[in-house]
Amino acid sequence: MSSRPVRVLVAKIGLDGHDRGAKVIATALRDAGMEVIYTGLRQTAEMVVNTALQEDVDAIGVSILSGAHMTVFPKVISLMKEKGLDNVLLTGGGIIPEEDMTKLNEMGVGKLFAPGAPTSEIANYITAWVKEHRSELF
Repeated sequence: MSSRPVRVLVAKIGLDGHDRGAKVIATALRDAGMEVIYTGLRQTAEMVVNTALQEDVDAIGVSILSGAHMTVFPKVISLMKEKGLDNVLLTGGGIIPEEDMTKLNEMGVGKLFAPGAPTSEIANYITAWVKEHRSELF
């Protein structure tokens, strides 16, 4: 079986209108050899999870700067479980206090990245997670 590129959905959920970081990450992941789908602004958690399902992605990366991370990530995780996306990584980044990152990790969210995190670190994390959890692709 031939391997395919890692497929990542980059999403902006809610009213947060700042997408420069999401676009930078999307470009960096594409440059790292991944196939990237960017949802654009003002998506709902339902829209993002449905797109992830339709596009057969390996990972969902949520960019959030609005402070709604303790609402958004639990909602996405709940919808992912409901739709059977147990083998898809939910990761992301933005303005998220360390204490909240820990709580989200405990709920099942993957590693979260603060502004300024090296894009290579993000790409390496996603690739390693997918290799470990979706080995049928490699």
